[in-house]
Parts: sequence; C-alpha cells; structure tokens
Amino acid sequence: MGTPLHFIGISGSLRKDSWNTALLRATEALLPEGVTMDIVSIRDLPLYDEDLDMPAASERPGAVRRFRDAVAAADALVIVSPEYNYSIPGGLKNALDWASRGDDAPLRKKPVALMGATPGLWGTVRMQTAFLPVFLTLGMKVAEKPEVLVARADKKLDVQGKITDDTTREMVRKKMQALKDLVTSLPK
Repeated sequence: MGTPLHFIGISGSLRKDSWNTALLRATEALLPEGVTMDIVSIRDLPLYDEDLDMPAASERPGAVRRFRDAVAAADALVIVSPEYNYSIPGGLKNALDWASRGDDAPLRKKPVALMGATPGLWGTVRMQTAFLPVFLTLGMKVAEKPEVLVARADKKLDVQGKITDDTTREMVRKKMQALKDLVTSLPK
C-alpha cells in the first residue's frame, strides 16, 4: 500500500464551539485509507511581524516554528474556515502569512483542500473565493472539487460535532479522497 500520507487540519475559527472546528474534527473520521490527520491550532501565533521573521529560522517565536514545522512535515493541508466580512478570517490569514514567507516557506506548492461551514445560507463561498489569489501566489495545489460549502451547519452537525447530513458527509469524504488523489499524482 505504500507510505501513509499525513495531512494537517487547520480551523480558521478560534471560537470554542465553532462549526468549522466541528467539521474539521468530523473530517478525521472520513479520511481515505492510508491517510492520517492532525489538527493544528493557530490560536497562539503572534501577529505576523517581519522583524521577528528576518533572523535565523531558529529565532522565530516558538509557536511559529512549531506551526511551520507541522506544515512542512505534512503531505497536504486541510483548511476549514468561516467567512468573516466576505473574506478570510484575520487569524487564519496571519497563520498563512507566517508559513508563506522566507526561502524556507512550507506552504509553497503544498497541496490543500478548503471547506467551510456556516449557520447562514451562503456556505462560506466568498471566503473560499478570497483564497484563490493566495493559493495562486503560493503555487499551492488545490483539490478543487467537490466544493464543500456547508450552509445551515446547525442543521447538518450535531452538538458533538458529528455530521448528521448524509450529503455533507459524502461531500467531505469525496473532498478528502480528491486531496489524497492529488497528493499521490504529484511528482515526488
């Protein structure tokens, strides 16, 4: 079967009872065979400051080094995020800024899958669209289909964060398979 693939998952929400963090946790149970995933928090990352990024990599803040190391060690990234003001939440954008700078930027050309959940009706479509120039700039490889835009998340996830909607569960499963297929299709 080969070496297992390892993904890391990042929630764009810092809220304790976030629908997006719940969806990310539920995704762990829907990974294809031969794939593992760790959820990495962005809560402790300081605001991006080039003065803290310019010294040797070993001098970056500890939370930044740990985050960048986790991204570097992963075969792919799974981002599950809300939409704030029609765009990417600031904390998530900050995390991506930390991981995208410098000659050793671990996000460069990294395979990625993007999903979002909201109790509203638009399903994070604007946030996902706002990511396109970020992915393009970094040369990231995107598992584009199927799009996972979970509208009315309060009707599709239960209080424990399990997916209760069969269509949503199947879309997430297909998205993770698409990401695995993307990773295995890339040259080593």
